Amino acid sequence: MKQNNLKHLFEKDVDRFINKNFNPPQSVCGKVVRVIGLTLEAKGIAAPLGAHCKVEGTGVNKAIDAEVVGFQDDILYLMPFDEPAGIAPGAKVWISSFQPEIPVGPDLLGRVIDGLGNPIDGKGPMVCEEKFHLEGEKINPMERGSISSVLDTGIKAINTCLTLGRGQRIGLMAGSGVGKSVLLGMLTRNTEADIVVIGLIGERGREVLEFIDRILGPEGLKKSVVVAAPANVSPVVRLKATHLSHLIAEYFRDQGKNVLLLCDSLTRVAHAQREIGLAVGEPPTAKGYPPSVFALMPKLIERAGVGKHGFGAITAVYTVLAEGDDKTDPIVDIARASLDGQVMLSRELADAAHYPAIDLEGSISRVMESIVDPKSMKKANKLRRLWTLFKQNQDLIQVGAYEPGTNHDLDEAIRLKKEMENLLQQNSDESFSFSDCHEMLAEVVGDQND
Repeated sequence: MKQNNLKHLFEKDVDRFINKNFNPPQSVCGKVVRVIGLTLEAKGIAAPLGAHCKVEGTGVNKAIDAEVVGFQDDILYLMPFDEPAGIAPGAKVWISSFQPEIPVGPDLLGRVIDGLGNPIDGKGPMVCEEKFHLEGEKINPMERGSISSVLDTGIKAINTCLTLGRGQRIGLMAGSGVGKSVLLGMLTRNTEADIVVIGLIGERGREVLEFIDRILGPEGLKKSVVVAAPANVSPVVRLKATHLSHLIAEYFRDQGKNVLLLCDSLTRVAHAQREIGLAVGEPPTAKGYPPSVFALMPKLIERAGVGKHGFGAITAVYTVLAEGDDKTDPIVDIARASLDGQVMLSRELADAAHYPAIDLEGSISRVMESIVDPKSMKKANKLRRLWTLFKQNQDLIQVGAYEPGTNHDLDEAIRLKKEMENLLQQNSDESFSFSDCHEMLAEVVGDQND
């Protein structure tokens, strides 16, 4: 029997094989010959990368789903979606889908799904008639629209000094426990968007329900789709959840919607790809990350942005964990190079109860100059300059080593310290419009007519 005939047969009847204990013909089955770490090695069957397979199990797990993640000669490397308990030597392997597609549609709104597109919120099945491949469709860079309009985030420090544009890709970068999740929640509630897609990738399982109940709430969930793949699921499922989050955002963008995509976190995505890469024999490079990680990051980030000819846009916010507060971490470094700007959070500010702990010295919005008027840009630059100057000389000021009158700009920074702090600080339940934020900025630094 030919391979193309098998494709139709198995994609249609794989459930029959499972539910009725039907054994597929030996001529179209492979078998498991070895289990090493996270991967299964199978012989006797050919399948392309990304294909889904069923692996015969025993006991409770009668069949286990797995994905083809590599091959060498006549050996296929499979990574299961669940724990491979119950798989015995010589277990049968057969193909369930050569090019798996996931249904996407408006019925996803208000739902919480896993990395394979299955609902996990107990609200019953979903009806999505269109199916798409997880990799999505690439957009010709010459057809992409430009970032031309301001995105109101409701956060004073961002609206004034780090103004974001609709369709921009930005990173929230910090060490652990500095306030990334709280700032992400503020962006979720306050940012103007038609649709919000939230990918909770590789984080704690308890945070999923907490994020939905405390941060989104019933009203926020109505226009949102949550894709959850916590740390205890297979790395291949975590990676699929990331691609699915981008696919859903692309679907709504192509309908002309302004989409806010939140991915928490990009570092956990890199960890998932690292686990897969090392399991199939890729050589480790910087901090143990294989080359596939550094190929994945820019490819993933490029899926966000303005749609064809300005039709719809995905504004993407990625959290990036700087392990040990190391700003030269490989993932932080490649994210900084690939994104349209970054918001750096400071542990020093967080320890001083300055929230959100946004460090203006390391933060930048690369599209701000093209979307705000020159006068507002001058005001923002002056605030950044005065704030940075004060922080750089803070130790001298506190010990009384600075003599007033030595530096005019520093004198002004000392005088405006309280006003600048009030502008840059904000409670998590507060929201300020873009126009109000710039009125406050003008009150602090004055009009910049020169």
